[in-house]
Amino acid sequence: MDLTNYRTLGRSGLKISPLTLGAMTFGEDWGWGSTPAEAEAIMSAYIEQGGNIIDTANVYTKGHSEKIIGDYLTKTDLRRDQLVLSTKFFCNLYPGDPNAGGSSRKAIISSLENSLRRLQTDYVDVYWMHAFDPFTPIEETMSALHDLITSGKVRYIAVSDTPAWKIAQSQLIANFRGWSAFAGLQIEYSLLERTVEGELIPMAQDLGLGIMPWSPLKGGILSGKYTRANKGEIQSGRNSLEGGTEFAEATYQLIDCLARIAKEKETTPASVALAWVISRPGVTSTLIGARTMDQLNQNLNALAVQLTADEIASLDKLSEPVLGFPIPFLRNRAAHMGQAGANVNGITSFAPPLLPQNISEIY
Repeated sequence: MDLTNYRTLGRSGLKISPLTLGAMTFGEDWGWGSTPAEAEAIMSAYIEQGGNIIDTANVYTKGHSEKIIGDYLTKTDLRRDQLVLSTKFFCNLYPGDPNAGGSSRKAIISSLENSLRRLQTDYVDVYWMHAFDPFTPIEETMSALHDLITSGKVRYIAVSDTPAWKIAQSQLIANFRGWSAFAGLQIEYSLLERTVEGELIPMAQDLGLGIMPWSPLKGGILSGKYTRANKGEIQSGRNSLEGGTEFAEATYQLIDCLARIAKEKETTPASVALAWVISRPGVTSTLIGARTMDQLNQNLNALAVQLTADEIASLDKLSEPVLGFPIPFLRNRAAHMGQAGANVNGITSFAPPLLPQNISEIY
């Protein structure tokens, strides 16, 4: 697999690479990150290898990330329509102004106009709601986003970090009203964050949203940087935890397994962890962040990693999530609740004990 193995985002016709270049590291305005020149080199390398989607947000490096991308587009011969530009609204860049953030019509339109100015383009390909706004009716948000699509300033809309029930409500309202619906879902997903498998991922698969995981290395914990040997030591870099790092035994067992598989495949633990995420059901494209060219290349190497069924099973077992209600209840009761005595999808269900096996005995 490589960056030209394009997939469609959800039920849309938008074709994107299996790895999305995240631009949160573009700019040094947060005290870390790549310089504009370094960011431009990273974008060029990604695009030259067939990558076609760059993801940013209005808030990334205080808007500088969008400006760097816009400046890059004006300097190159790259055809604008060749690139899928993805940005987000929600975060407030103007403290003290309650209408400068969130998902109200006023905030959405203002945020988009500012993003278009910084990106130096007249449209955005994918416009993401960055997070859930409990203060704005979802009808207002979906109506405003639909208007932006009909105006030509946005091609597709998508959602990030929002409860499954609210996304389902959004899709239902959009379909009922004839409005544009969300095409994609960004969520944190990694071997150390699998609770999304309880509600969000099944919801996305059922409603046709393409899943775009962020933080597939769990903030660097699965990068190979942290091991038993350096337990408790302070590591360098923006993801390092103050006072040193020490994880639960289960985490070290997972890190050990990644290292073992990486050694056998002559690759890195980060590539193995990324390959696991890329292969998950429902995942369309995985977000990667790169502050340096070396980090970009390490991330891209994950596309060449093919995990065996046994390797996946080992990683799955070590990272099995504890899912909340009603998932455990449904799993335990499913055999009792439906098709008693039938074989469905290879599983034979049975009637609840102490109850009549023949329905005629009840009536």
